[in-house]
Amino acid sequence: MITQTPTQPVKSNLMPANLHSVQPGGGVCYRIELAWGRWRRWYLKHFRPSYVARMAALRQGSLEGAPHEILDPRDLKYCRNQCTCHWRPEDDPFVWRDRLPFARWGLAELQLMGWPLLGLTAALAWFAWYVAWIPAIPLCLIVWFFRDPPRRIPTAPGLLVSPADGKVVSVDRLDHDEFVGGPAVRVGVFLSILNVHMNRAPCDCRVVGLRYCPGEFLSALDPDSAIRNENLWIGIESTEMPGRRMVVRPIAGAVARRIVSPLRVGDELKRGERIGMIKLGSRTELIVPETGDLRVEVAVGDRVRAGRTIMARWTNAQER
Repeated sequence: MITQTPTQPVKSNLMPANLHSVQPGGGVCYRIELAWGRWRRWYLKHFRPSYVARMAALRQGSLEGAPHEILDPRDLKYCRNQCTCHWRPEDDPFVWRDRLPFARWGLAELQLMGWPLLGLTAALAWFAWYVAWIPAIPLCLIVWFFRDPPRRIPTAPGLLVSPADGKVVSVDRLDHDEFVGGPAVRVGVFLSILNVHMNRAPCDCRVVGLRYCPGEFLSALDPDSAIRNENLWIGIESTEMPGRRMVVRPIAGAVARRIVSPLRVGDELKRGERIGMIKLGSRTELIVPETGDLRVEVAVGDRVRAGRTIMARWTNAQER
């Protein structure tokens, strides 16, 4: 679970002004869901005032920075990075959604696209079975894309797990990375439309910087996409190996045009914890300091799984 901490060994940057939502790129489904939220809040205030009062009494944290009213946990879906408001799991009547085998950030897309396709598939299966496969294929792809299977996270000290599912397409040595503070290794992972698209934290860490960069939507296989495409730069510092800073960078692709992340500067993460997703095929980079005790465990062409595949390790890490 993402937690806030008042102390930070590395000075944190403020939240960037253009990071106004957990899905800063917007989108049609995003706008529909926000409109639904406005209607739902009107309904709750007028017809369920006792529920609204009870949820307000159970609410934790501050509403400062929230772009709209926060009546219950559903209102935090797209603005968790704008305020510190939250509910304890035992007080959250919608926490069961986190146990579904699908990404919570994709539930709206599943509803808005999945039900019409399912209805069309059923209708064609009844009246013209030989063409029912036409809507059935995109239906299966949508359901498959938004899956979010559980992962068994390795626990040995000094491990850096993959932040994404997919295929390793680059392992580059950088002479100097400004944030890392010296030589670094950059590993690029390409996510096809068939991969799980949930991003996960590579290690126990603290978020110390965020930068949202709007851009183009070139194919994620194009080397220029790493520079020119929309991306979210996430600067983190290891809490297991203090002082070692890294970067996780989800990058949009030709099909993937929505980067999602609920992170705030100061959040503390556990290795393998969900930190966001990229909707519909893309690329994720991990940049780590090239220290003398760093051993990279993957090579170009390897298949990796977020939170599970060991991407690198620090051999001098001590048992915790």
